[in-house]
Amino acid sequence: MRKSQQAVQKCKTISTIQKLLGGKWKIEILYYIAIMDVRRFGALRRHIGDITESSLTKQLRQLEADGFLLRHDFHEVPPRVEYALTELGESFIEVLHFLKAWGEQNLPESSP
Repeated sequence: MRKSQQAVQKCKTISTIQKLLGGKWKIEILYYIAIMDVRRFGALRRHIGDITESSLTKQLRQLEADGFLLRHDFHEVPPRVEYALTELGESFIEVLHFLKAWGEQNLPESSP
């Protein structure tokens, strides 16, 4: 493979990642589920803050469809649903730690 073809392939990989995780809230949702162990819809909404119910629902459904999350419905009244990481989602935890560390080091408003 020529160098230009390799560069195009690398760009396609980044483009695919952007499409999967490009939603406004997706990385934050994964962070709360993976690192903070927040698994229920209402708790996620409270932790994220500014997200609407419809946006959270949409982002959770997309993460589930893309293979990052599993949804478990307990079939109770009132409704209780919990989310957990799939194997793919678990493999993303290291990236979340790296992103957090990078932000703390390079973004002044993120510093402790």
